[in-house]
Amino acid sequence: MPNGTPIDRQWIFITRKGIIAIDWGNGYAQDIATGEFFPYAEAIYSHPAADTDLELLVRMGRVEKYDKRTVYVYALPERPQRTLD
Repeated sequence: MPNGTPIDRQWIFITRKGIIAIDWGNGYAQDIATGEFFPYAEAIYSHPAADTDLELLVRMGRVEKYDKRTVYVYALPERPQRTLD
């Protein structure tokens, strides 16, 4: 059984700048390689992540494994959120 966090593969995409990212919704995406969050808009979308893209992340140690439906991502930083004062 995989140890990584399962992410539905439909939410993993490549930006026009070549960043492999997760679309978390609400206008935010996360770079899987660095863990950085960035604003997401359709204009930066290039294409869905291919097996070759995901294989690079496996070699980098960011993804444990993947299949046709799911990508198992190792721990990523949580999105910074404002706290209630």
